[in-house]
Amino acid sequence: MALSMHSTCVPIYLGMLGNLSKWLDKALAHAQARGFDPDTLLTARLAPDMLSLAKQVQIACDGAKFGVARLAGVEAPKFVDTESTLVQLQERIEKTIAYVKSVAPEQINGTENKAISVPVRGREPLQFSGEDYLTHFALPNFFFHLTTAYALLRHNGVELGKADFLRRD
Repeated sequence: MALSMHSTCVPIYLGMLGNLSKWLDKALAHAQARGFDPDTLLTARLAPDMLSLAKQVQIACDGAKFGVARLAGVEAPKFVDTESTLVQLQERIEKTIAYVKSVAPEQINGTENKAISVPVRGREPLQFSGEDYLTHFALPNFFFHLTTAYALLRHNGVELGKADFLRRD
């Protein structure tokens, strides 16, 4: 059986966003166990010119919602980037999961050759076919920000391992 566009992205987005939510749960427990404000983790960076943990989570969520919206040819919901607590980031993840679940398979399937345009600040939009957009831009970008969030949490002492990244529950 061939893979469908829906099965190639939606289960991945949902599973990995669920994992991201569990990592933030562990971050909260880690901070509470060590007696520090868990929300200080939101500003964590691995390098001075790198985006913070909060931005990594926001962009990962945006990646999932825009990934399905662009393929489906619908407007993605707008989420303002004002989260300042782990709890608020959890809420953003929940809203993103709800949105991704709301996009029906028939809205995404068959979009392999659909023209996808991705706006880029200060430059011409990037142009893709649906399949190239999904496999060479949307999913890699999503995983980049997830992996960075994971690394930031690990770097700050949150007990995460490879199983936390790859879990499928």
